[in-house]
Amino acid sequence: MSSDDERDEQELSLTSPEVVTKYKTAAEIVNKALQVVLAECKPKAKIVDICEKGDAFIKEQTASMYKNAKKKIERGVAFPTCISVNNTVGHFSPLASDESVLEDGDMVKIDMGCHIDGFIALVGHTHVLQEGPVTGRKADVIRAANTAADVALRLVRPGKKNTEVTEAIQKVARAYDCKIVEGVLSHQMKQHVIDGNKVVLSVSSPETTVDEVEFEENEVYAIDIVASTGDGKPKLLDEKQTTIYKKDESVNYQLKMKASRFIISEIKQNFPRMPFTARSLEEKRARLGLVECVNHGHLQPYPVLYEKPGDFVAQIKFTVLLMPNGSDRITSHTLQELGTKISEDPEIQGWLALGIKKKKGGGKKKKAKKAGEKGEASTEAEPMDASSNAQE
Repeated sequence: MSSDDERDEQELSLTSPEVVTKYKTAAEIVNKALQVVLAECKPKAKIVDICEKGDAFIKEQTASMYKNAKKKIERGVAFPTCISVNNTVGHFSPLASDESVLEDGDMVKIDMGCHIDGFIALVGHTHVLQEGPVTGRKADVIRAANTAADVALRLVRPGKKNTEVTEAIQKVARAYDCKIVEGVLSHQMKQHVIDGNKVVLSVSSPETTVDEVEFEENEVYAIDIVASTGDGKPKLLDEKQTTIYKKDESVNYQLKMKASRFIISEIKQNFPRMPFTARSLEEKRARLGLVECVNHGHLQPYPVLYEKPGDFVAQIKFTVLLMPNGSDRITSHTLQELGTKISEDPEIQGWLALGIKKKKGGGKKKKAKKAGEKGEASTEAEPMDASSNAQE
Protein backbone atom coordinates (compact mmCIF):
# COMPACT_ATOMS: atom_id res chain seq x y z
CA MET A 1 0.00 0.00 0.00
CA SER A 2 1.38 3.39 -0.98
CA SER A 3 1.67 6.26 1.50
CA ASP A 4 -1.19 8.04 -0.34
CA ASP A 5 -3.42 4.97 0.07
CA GLU A 6 -2.55 4.76 3.77
CA ARG A 7 -3.35 8.43 4.21
CA ASP A 8 -6.70 8.07 2.38
CA GLU A 9 -7.63 5.04 4.52
CA GLN A 10 -6.80 6.93 7.69
CA GLU A 11 -8.74 10.00 6.58
CA LEU A 12 -11.82 7.86 5.88
CA SER A 13 -11.83 6.17 9.30
CA LEU A 14 -13.00 7.35 12.71
CA THR A 15 -9.48 8.74 13.27
CA SER A 16 -10.67 11.67 11.12
CA PRO A 17 -12.87 14.21 12.96
CA GLU A 18 -14.57 15.00 9.64
CA VAL A 19 -15.65 11.39 9.26
CA VAL A 20 -17.02 11.27 12.81
CA THR A 21 -18.93 14.49 12.12
CA LYS A 22 -20.51 13.01 8.99
CA TYR A 23 -21.62 9.89 10.86
CA LYS A 24 -23.11 11.99 13.67
CA THR A 25 -24.81 14.38 11.26
CA ALA A 26 -26.42 11.45 9.45
CA ALA A 27 -27.45 10.05 12.84
CA GLU A 28 -29.02 13.32 13.95
CA ILE A 29 -31.08 13.44 10.75
CA VAL A 30 -32.26 9.84 10.94
CA ASN A 31 -33.15 10.18 14.63
CA LYS A 32 -35.33 13.17 13.75
CA ALA A 33 -36.76 11.32 10.74
CA LEU A 34 -37.76 8.49 13.07
CA GLN A 35 -39.70 10.98 15.19
CA VAL A 36 -41.43 12.31 12.07
CA VAL A 37 -42.45 8.79 11.07
CA LEU A 38 -43.61 7.89 14.58
CA ALA A 39 -45.87 10.94 14.63
CA GLU A 40 -47.51 9.68 11.41
CA CYS A 41 -48.11 6.17 12.75
CA LYS A 42 -51.83 6.34 13.61
CA PRO A 43 -54.77 4.01 13.02
CA LYS A 44 -56.00 4.13 9.39
CA ALA A 45 -52.81 5.83 8.14
CA LYS A 46 -51.60 4.37 4.83
CA ILE A 47 -48.24 2.65 5.26
CA VAL A 48 -46.88 3.77 1.90
CA ASP A 49 -47.63 7.41 2.76
CA ILE A 50 -45.66 7.12 6.01
CA CYS A 51 -42.72 5.48 4.22
CA GLU A 52 -42.65 8.27 1.65
CA LYS A 53 -42.70 10.95 4.35
CA GLY A 54 -39.75 9.33 6.12
CA ASP A 55 -37.66 9.24 2.95
CA ALA A 56 -38.72 12.75 1.95
CA PHE A 57 -37.64 14.16 5.33
CA ILE A 58 -34.16 12.65 4.98
CA LYS A 59 -33.82 13.95 1.42
CA GLU A 60 -34.91 17.44 2.46
CA GLN A 61 -32.56 17.56 5.44
CA THR A 62 -29.53 16.41 3.45
CA ALA A 63 -30.21 18.34 0.23
CA SER A 64 -28.55 21.57 1.31
CA MET A 65 -25.49 19.98 2.90
CA TYR A 66 -22.07 20.19 1.27
CA LYS A 67 -23.47 22.03 -1.75
CA ASN A 68 -20.28 24.05 -2.10
CA ALA A 69 -17.86 21.17 -1.59
CA LYS A 70 -15.00 20.88 -4.11
CA LYS A 71 -16.12 17.40 -5.10
CA LYS A 72 -19.67 16.03 -5.31
CA ILE A 73 -20.79 14.66 -1.97
CA GLU A 74 -23.44 11.94 -2.14
CA ARG A 75 -26.03 12.12 0.63
CA GLY A 76 -29.59 11.11 1.37
CA VAL A 77 -31.45 7.88 2.12
CA ALA A 78 -29.15 4.99 3.09
CA PHE A 79 -32.01 2.55 3.65
CA PRO A 80 -35.62 3.21 2.58
CA THR A 81 -38.17 3.71 5.34
CA CYS A 82 -39.91 0.44 6.21
CA ILE A 83 -43.05 -0.01 8.31
CA SER A 84 -43.47 -3.67 9.25
CA VAL A 85 -46.48 -4.62 11.39
CA ASN A 86 -47.08 -7.37 13.98
CA ASN A 87 -45.79 -10.71 12.60
CA THR A 88 -44.01 -9.08 9.62
CA VAL A 89 -40.28 -9.39 10.30
CA GLY A 90 -39.14 -6.42 8.22
CA HIS A 91 -38.46 -4.68 4.89
CA PHE A 92 -42.12 -3.78 4.22
CA SER A 93 -41.98 -0.61 2.13
CA PRO A 94 -44.85 -0.97 -0.34
CA LEU A 95 -45.43 0.47 -3.78
CA ALA A 96 -47.63 3.54 -4.26
CA SER A 97 -50.59 1.38 -5.31
CA ASP A 98 -50.61 -0.56 -2.00
CA GLU A 99 -53.61 0.19 0.24
CA SER A 100 -52.30 -1.29 3.53
CA VAL A 101 -53.16 0.79 6.60
CA LEU A 102 -52.25 0.71 10.28
CA GLU A 103 -54.77 -0.36 12.89
CA ASP A 104 -55.21 0.36 16.60
CA GLY A 105 -53.05 -2.05 18.63
CA ASP A 106 -50.59 -2.78 15.80
CA MET A 107 -46.99 -3.42 16.74
CA VAL A 108 -45.10 -1.21 14.30
CA LYS A 109 -41.43 -1.66 13.40
CA ILE A 110 -39.75 1.34 11.78
CA ASP A 111 -36.46 0.77 9.96
CA MET A 112 -34.61 3.54 8.10
CA GLY A 113 -31.19 5.04 7.32
CA CYS A 114 -29.39 8.22 6.26
CA HIS A 115 -25.91 8.80 4.88
CA ILE A 116 -23.62 11.77 4.37
CA ASP A 117 -20.83 11.14 1.85
CA GLY A 118 -21.45 7.40 2.21
CA PHE A 119 -21.09 7.42 6.02
CA ILE A 120 -24.22 5.61 7.16
CA ALA A 121 -26.44 5.84 10.24
CA LEU A 122 -29.22 3.26 10.59
CA VAL A 123 -31.98 3.04 13.17
CA GLY A 124 -34.80 0.63 13.97
CA HIS A 125 -37.52 1.06 16.58
CA THR A 126 -40.71 -0.70 17.71
CA HIS A 127 -43.88 1.04 18.90
CA VAL A 128 -47.39 -0.23 19.67
CA LEU A 129 -50.32 1.92 18.55
CA GLN A 130 -52.12 2.22 21.87
CA GLU A 131 -52.56 4.50 24.85
CA GLY A 132 -50.98 3.56 28.18
CA PRO A 133 -48.35 0.93 29.03
CA VAL A 134 -47.75 -2.02 26.70
CA THR A 135 -48.34 -5.32 28.50
CA GLY A 136 -48.38 -9.06 27.83
CA ARG A 137 -46.44 -10.71 25.02
CA LYS A 138 -46.08 -7.45 23.11
CA ALA A 139 -44.22 -5.97 26.07
CA ASP A 140 -42.14 -9.14 26.49
CA VAL A 141 -40.86 -9.15 22.92
CA ILE A 142 -40.07 -5.42 22.87
CA ARG A 143 -38.20 -5.76 26.15
CA ALA A 144 -36.35 -8.81 24.82
CA ALA A 145 -35.20 -6.94 21.71
CA ASN A 146 -34.25 -3.80 23.62
CA THR A 147 -32.38 -5.61 26.41
CA ALA A 148 -30.55 -7.71 23.82
CA ALA A 149 -29.60 -4.48 22.04
CA ASP A 150 -28.31 -3.01 25.32
CA VAL A 151 -26.25 -6.14 25.93
CA ALA A 152 -24.91 -6.10 22.36
CA LEU A 153 -23.88 -2.46 22.79
CA ARG A 154 -21.66 -3.51 25.70
CA LEU A 155 -20.20 -6.58 23.98
CA VAL A 156 -19.48 -5.04 20.57
CA ARG A 157 -16.21 -3.55 21.76
CA PRO A 158 -12.52 -3.99 20.94
CA GLY A 159 -11.21 -7.35 22.09
CA LYS A 160 -14.62 -9.08 22.12
CA LYS A 161 -15.74 -11.54 19.42
CA ASN A 162 -18.89 -11.70 17.31
CA THR A 163 -19.70 -15.19 18.62
CA GLU A 164 -19.98 -13.82 22.16
CA VAL A 165 -22.64 -11.36 21.02
CA THR A 166 -24.62 -14.08 19.21
CA GLU A 167 -24.73 -16.27 22.32
CA ALA A 168 -25.61 -13.36 24.63
CA ILE A 169 -28.55 -11.99 22.66
CA GLN A 170 -30.08 -15.46 22.40
CA LYS A 171 -29.82 -15.88 26.17
CA VAL A 172 -31.57 -12.53 26.67
CA ALA A 173 -34.42 -13.56 24.37
CA ARG A 174 -34.89 -16.84 26.24
CA ALA A 175 -35.24 -14.91 29.50
CA TYR A 176 -38.45 -13.40 28.06
CA ASP A 177 -39.63 -16.66 26.48
CA CYS A 178 -38.90 -15.21 23.05
CA LYS A 179 -36.62 -16.12 20.13
CA ILE A 180 -34.09 -14.09 18.21
CA VAL A 181 -35.15 -14.25 14.56
CA GLU A 182 -32.93 -16.33 12.29
CA GLY A 183 -31.27 -14.78 9.26
CA VAL A 184 -30.91 -11.26 10.66
CA LEU A 185 -27.33 -10.00 10.42
CA SER A 186 -25.52 -7.11 12.08
CA HIS A 187 -22.78 -5.71 9.83
CA GLN A 188 -19.69 -3.62 10.07
CA MET A 189 -20.16 -0.50 7.94
CA LYS A 190 -17.64 1.58 6.03
CA GLN A 191 -17.92 4.47 3.61
CA HIS A 192 -20.54 3.49 0.97
CA VAL A 193 -20.67 -0.04 2.46
CA ILE A 194 -23.81 -0.92 4.42
CA ASP A 195 -23.00 -4.64 4.73
CA GLY A 196 -19.28 -5.06 5.44
CA ASN A 197 -17.50 -8.40 5.81
CA LYS A 198 -17.43 -8.44 9.62
CA VAL A 199 -20.79 -9.85 10.68
CA VAL A 200 -22.65 -10.68 13.88
CA LEU A 201 -25.00 -13.60 13.37
CA SER A 202 -28.30 -13.45 15.23
CA VAL A 203 -28.67 -17.22 15.47
CA SER A 204 -25.92 -19.71 14.68
CA SER A 205 -26.85 -23.02 13.09
CA PRO A 206 -25.15 -25.69 10.94
CA GLU A 207 -26.76 -24.09 7.86
CA THR A 208 -25.80 -20.51 8.77
CA THR A 209 -22.26 -19.70 9.82
CA VAL A 210 -19.93 -16.71 9.62
CA ASP A 211 -16.24 -16.32 10.37
CA GLU A 212 -15.37 -15.62 14.00
CA VAL A 213 -13.95 -12.09 14.16
CA GLU A 214 -12.78 -9.68 16.82
CA PHE A 215 -14.06 -6.13 17.06
CA GLU A 216 -11.46 -3.38 16.72
CA GLU A 217 -11.16 0.26 17.63
CA ASN A 218 -12.39 2.79 15.01
CA GLU A 219 -14.88 0.37 13.46
CA VAL A 220 -18.56 1.16 12.88
CA TYR A 221 -21.40 -1.35 13.26
CA ALA A 222 -25.14 -1.45 12.61
CA ILE A 223 -26.49 -3.77 15.29
CA ASP A 224 -29.86 -5.23 14.29
CA ILE A 225 -31.82 -7.15 16.93
CA VAL A 226 -35.11 -8.77 15.90
CA ALA A 227 -37.01 -10.84 18.49
CA SER A 228 -40.19 -12.87 18.12
CA THR A 229 -42.83 -14.51 20.29
CA GLY A 230 -42.92 -17.24 17.62
CA ASP A 231 -40.31 -19.81 16.58
CA GLY A 232 -37.94 -17.26 15.02
CA LYS A 233 -37.96 -19.00 11.64
CA PRO A 234 -39.68 -16.56 9.26
CA LYS A 235 -40.94 -17.46 5.82
CA LEU A 236 -41.39 -15.69 2.49
CA LEU A 237 -45.09 -15.59 1.62
CA ASP A 238 -45.20 -13.40 -1.49
CA GLU A 239 -42.19 -12.47 -3.61
CA LYS A 240 -44.17 -9.58 -5.11
CA GLN A 241 -44.01 -7.77 -1.77
CA THR A 242 -40.24 -7.36 -2.11
CA THR A 243 -39.55 -3.75 -3.09
CA ILE A 244 -36.08 -3.03 -1.63
CA TYR A 245 -32.93 -3.93 -3.53
CA LYS A 246 -29.22 -3.16 -3.62
CA LYS A 247 -27.01 -3.10 -6.70
CA ASP A 248 -24.21 -5.67 -6.76
CA GLU A 249 -21.32 -3.82 -8.37
CA SER A 250 -19.39 -7.03 -9.05
CA VAL A 251 -21.96 -8.43 -11.53
CA ASN A 252 -21.52 -7.63 -15.24
CA TYR A 253 -24.04 -9.98 -16.86
CA GLN A 254 -25.46 -8.52 -20.09
CA LEU A 255 -29.21 -8.20 -19.60
CA LYS A 256 -31.44 -9.27 -22.49
CA MET A 257 -34.65 -7.27 -21.97
CA LYS A 258 -34.84 -3.60 -22.92
CA ALA A 259 -36.81 -2.82 -19.73
CA SER A 260 -34.12 -4.49 -17.61
CA ARG A 261 -31.33 -2.50 -19.26
CA PHE A 262 -33.29 0.71 -18.77
CA ILE A 263 -33.90 -0.02 -15.08
CA ILE A 264 -30.33 -1.07 -14.31
CA SER A 265 -29.05 2.10 -16.01
CA GLU A 266 -31.38 4.18 -13.83
CA ILE A 267 -30.22 2.32 -10.72
CA LYS A 268 -26.52 2.78 -11.54
CA GLN A 269 -27.10 6.50 -11.94
CA ASN A 270 -29.28 7.11 -8.87
CA PHE A 271 -28.59 4.25 -6.42
CA PRO A 272 -25.13 2.89 -7.22
CA ARG A 273 -24.27 1.72 -3.69
CA MET A 274 -27.16 2.13 -1.27
CA PRO A 275 -30.35 0.06 -1.01
CA PHE A 276 -33.35 1.66 -2.70
CA THR A 277 -37.08 1.11 -3.08
CA ALA A 278 -38.77 0.18 -6.33
CA ARG A 279 -41.12 3.11 -5.65
CA SER A 280 -38.25 5.34 -6.79
CA LEU A 281 -38.28 3.74 -10.24
CA GLU A 282 -40.68 4.13 -13.15
CA GLU A 283 -43.21 1.55 -11.95
CA LYS A 284 -44.31 -0.11 -15.20
CA ARG A 285 -40.77 -0.68 -16.48
CA ALA A 286 -39.63 -1.66 -12.99
CA ARG A 287 -42.13 -4.51 -12.84
CA LEU A 288 -40.85 -5.84 -16.15
CA GLY A 289 -37.14 -5.34 -15.57
CA LEU A 290 -36.51 -6.10 -11.90
CA VAL A 291 -37.10 -9.85 -12.22
CA GLU A 292 -34.30 -10.34 -14.77
CA CYS A 293 -31.99 -8.05 -12.77
CA VAL A 294 -32.55 -10.16 -9.64
CA ASN A 295 -32.36 -13.53 -11.43
CA HIS A 296 -28.91 -12.70 -12.82
CA GLY A 297 -27.51 -11.22 -9.61
CA HIS A 298 -27.45 -7.53 -10.56
CA LEU A 299 -29.70 -6.77 -7.60
CA GLN A 300 -29.80 -8.23 -4.11
CA PRO A 301 -33.39 -8.30 -2.81
CA TYR A 302 -34.43 -7.59 0.77
CA PRO A 303 -37.41 -9.96 1.07
CA VAL A 304 -40.45 -9.37 3.28
CA LEU A 305 -40.59 -12.32 5.69
CA TYR A 306 -43.27 -13.35 8.15
CA GLU A 307 -43.66 -15.23 11.40
CA LYS A 308 -46.98 -17.05 11.93
CA PRO A 309 -50.21 -15.02 12.31
CA GLY A 310 -50.68 -14.13 15.96
CA ASP A 311 -46.92 -13.89 16.64
CA PHE A 312 -45.34 -10.54 17.46
CA VAL A 313 -41.98 -9.36 16.16
CA ALA A 314 -39.98 -6.46 17.63
CA GLN A 315 -36.87 -4.76 16.24
CA ILE A 316 -34.24 -2.50 17.74
CA LYS A 317 -31.44 -1.35 15.42
CA PHE A 318 -28.69 1.12 16.20
CA THR A 319 -25.40 2.41 14.85
CA VAL A 320 -22.35 2.38 17.11
CA LEU A 321 -18.91 3.94 16.64
CA LEU A 322 -16.09 2.10 18.43
CA MET A 323 -14.18 5.21 19.48
CA PRO A 324 -10.89 5.28 21.43
CA ASN A 325 -12.76 6.54 24.51
CA GLY A 326 -15.43 3.83 24.27
CA SER A 327 -18.57 2.94 22.33
CA ASP A 328 -20.70 5.78 20.98
CA ARG A 329 -24.27 4.76 20.11
CA ILE A 330 -25.40 7.47 17.72
CA THR A 331 -28.94 6.32 16.81
CA SER A 332 -31.74 5.56 19.26
CA HIS A 333 -35.24 6.36 20.42
CA THR A 334 -36.86 6.07 23.85
CA LEU A 335 -39.27 3.16 24.33
CA GLN A 336 -42.87 3.69 25.33
CA GLU A 337 -43.79 2.40 28.79
CA LEU A 338 -43.59 -1.38 29.05
CA GLY A 339 -45.20 -3.67 31.60
CA THR A 340 -42.26 -6.08 31.47
CA LYS A 341 -39.12 -5.31 33.46
CA ILE A 342 -35.50 -6.15 32.68
CA SER A 343 -34.62 -9.76 33.50
CA GLU A 344 -32.91 -10.25 36.85
CA ASP A 345 -30.76 -13.09 35.50
CA PRO A 346 -27.29 -12.50 37.05
CA GLU A 347 -25.42 -12.96 33.77
CA ILE A 348 -27.70 -10.52 31.93
CA GLN A 349 -27.38 -8.02 34.78
CA GLY A 350 -23.60 -8.47 34.61
CA TRP A 351 -23.55 -7.61 30.91
CA LEU A 352 -25.75 -4.57 31.48
CA ALA A 353 -23.41 -3.34 34.23
CA LEU A 354 -20.49 -3.14 31.80
CA GLY A 355 -19.45 0.43 31.03
CA ILE A 356 -19.93 1.91 27.57
CA LYS A 357 -17.42 4.73 27.79
CA LYS A 358 -13.93 4.29 29.19
CA LYS A 359 -13.64 5.48 32.76
CA LYS A 360 -12.31 8.96 33.41
CA GLY A 361 -12.84 8.60 37.13
CA GLY A 362 -14.94 6.78 39.72
CA GLY A 363 -18.69 6.34 39.89
CA LYS A 364 -19.41 4.89 36.45
CA LYS A 365 -20.07 1.34 37.65
CA LYS A 366 -22.34 2.58 40.42
CA LYS A 367 -24.38 4.63 37.93
CA ALA A 368 -24.76 1.67 35.57
CA LYS A 369 -25.92 -0.56 38.41
CA LYS A 370 -28.47 2.01 39.52
CA ALA A 371 -29.98 2.18 36.01
CA GLY A 372 -30.26 -1.60 35.89
CA GLU A 373 -32.10 -1.63 39.25
CA LYS A 374 -34.68 0.82 37.86
CA GLY A 375 -35.56 -1.70 35.14
CA GLU A 376 -35.19 0.97 32.45
CA ALA A 377 -33.21 0.80 29.21
CA SER A 378 -29.69 0.42 30.51
CA THR A 379 -28.20 2.54 27.75
CA GLU A 380 -29.14 5.37 30.07
CA ALA A 381 -26.33 4.29 32.39
CA GLU A 382 -24.01 6.57 30.48
CA PRO A 383 -24.89 9.49 28.20
CA MET A 384 -24.77 8.97 24.44
CA ASP A 385 -24.76 11.57 21.74
CA ALA A 386 -27.85 10.10 20.12
CA SER A 387 -30.02 10.41 23.19
CA SER A 388 -30.35 14.18 22.94
CA ASN A 389 -31.06 13.94 19.21
CA ALA A 390 -33.78 11.38 19.74
CA GLN A 391 -35.56 13.52 22.27
CA GLU A 392 -35.64 16.80 20.32
